[in-house]
Amino acid sequence: MGIKKDPKTDLYIVSYAKRHPITRKPVGLKRINVKTLAEAKRIQAELIVSVNDKIKEKVMPTWGTFLTQYFESMKLSGLMNSTIYNREKVLRCHTLPTWGEKYIDEITTEEIHKLLNARLGNNAEAHKKFFIKCVRGVFQYALEQGILVRNPTPLLKFKIADKIHAVLNEEQIVLLLRKAQELNWPWYPHYAVALFTGMRNGEIYALTWDKVNLDKRQILVNVAWNSKNGYKSTKSGDDRIIEIPTPLLPTLRQLRLQSDGSDFVLPRLNKWDKGDQARELRFLLASLGLPQIRFHDLRASWATLLLSKGVAPSKVMAMGGWKDMDTMMIYMRKAGIDIKNSTSVLDNMETHGVTTGKVVKFKPV
Repeated sequence: MGIKKDPKTDLYIVSYAKRHPITRKPVGLKRINVKTLAEAKRIQAELIVSVNDKIKEKVMPTWGTFLTQYFESMKLSGLMNSTIYNREKVLRCHTLPTWGEKYIDEITTEEIHKLLNARLGNNAEAHKKFFIKCVRGVFQYALEQGILVRNPTPLLKFKIADKIHAVLNEEQIVLLLRKAQELNWPWYPHYAVALFTGMRNGEIYALTWDKVNLDKRQILVNVAWNSKNGYKSTKSGDDRIIEIPTPLLPTLRQLRLQSDGSDFVLPRLNKWDKGDQARELRFLLASLGLPQIRFHDLRASWATLLLSKGVAPSKVMAMGGWKDMDTMMIYMRKAGIDIKNSTSVLDNMETHGVTTGKVVKFKPV
């Protein structure tokens, strides 16, 4: 190993070898017929770098190679197809152009910061948070595989705005349902079930008659559907019971009579199968001069309506399938529950001589 002169040719032979740290097998390179000692020393330096790179290739994968391995592991982890799809889409889109050929141990905390600012600088805070979560998951898997000794993902805090999504009030809900019924709108029963039960779109799509008890006025919600996962458990993973409001009973009874042996409660619409329910809703809302909301916001409208009428937040959470009180607080603020009666302490406050103004009418000149 090193630099030797071949007595037969009077030229130099340059070689370098190193044992693999795991397999202990030697990895070596060799060059012959080198004319000068200076050139031999330069080639030796190159061989050292090349051998170390070869060893590293076998020990340390590139980011792109490791991502493929990571995605395969997720498929065996029991995660939902939609979760895998979303993470893979974000990671491939934002990381491969910059990190694809980098060895995974060469990606530093500083580089993660730079990529976040360069690729997602103008994105919403929620999207940035999701991106960091995805990146952290890859490095965590590398730790578990013994490839890395630390996770370089920075611990960042994202200020996600506590926005209240648009909802329909009671008067608007009544108008929407009345007009949809008058127009014989094919989506009327779907809107009615969503607005009277607070069920998610996927839960409504999967709802079957064996889960509906019209005598007890109860619906068992334990299955949901989406295009990536098909039929699965609910978002929270828990079963729940929803009380059927009396105004919804005639619609459900009519659907039962018209079911023609179908197990599903709601008619299967072609545009529903394609995921166009929000577009169809916005079209009708626009024609009625009502706020443009998403189909999912029918659920929020149900929650805020119940809260505004004095239903206990704990009951709304139980029927709606929410586990997080922070989420429920958003609906409580929308319904004004969190500030209701907060000024009642001022009702008997003395005005101390302050009088209300009077309207004075002037006669035309």
